[in-house]
Amino acid sequence: MRIGVLGGSFDPVHRGHLGVAAAVADALGLDRVWFLPAAQAPLRDAVVRADGGQRAEMLRRALAEVGDARFELCEWELARGGISYAVDTLRALRAGRPGDDFVWILGADQWARLGAWREPAALARLAEWAVYARPGYDDALPEAWRAEFQVHRVDPGRAGVWAISSSEVRARLGRGEDVSEWVPDKVIEYIRENGLYPDH
Repeated sequence: MRIGVLGGSFDPVHRGHLGVAAAVADALGLDRVWFLPAAQAPLRDAVVRADGGQRAEMLRRALAEVGDARFELCEWELARGGISYAVDTLRALRAGRPGDDFVWILGADQWARLGAWREPAALARLAEWAVYARPGYDDALPEAWRAEFQVHRVDPGRAGVWAISSSEVRARLGRGEDVSEWVPDKVIEYIRENGLYPDH
């Protein structure tokens, strides 16, 4: 089985995440895409506003609303706790499912910071990599890594959807603006029910 792994804080999940997952799954023939919320992202600059349980529940509701049978919530990093390093996660996932192939999905903004990740050389051996465009970022691979990483570049398609960010969603919610174009209805309901993101 070919399994895509889309990690992130998902604070909150939005249609950009869902669009990326579908586009990569279609382009690479993935059987599953696991949405993997981080317990604590090591390179995240902003403070996570919703706790792990809330972020998982928003994902659960978003995936149910979308209804794509390939999409699944994976709570491994939340259950483990602590800082969520991709290399540790991939080693654990491969140990648990040695017959499967994993594709780590990330934006060009994160790809540009790969040198700051823990054990980047090991990451090349643990998964294939699907890199999708992000405004203002180059997805070129450093020369030293070109022979090591198996990289797939995915066409962004509807550029407006791919440009969505969770920080902008939070900012709009804090200003009382409508985010229905960006966020699934069931997620908006959950945010309102739980008083999340009252300001930014």
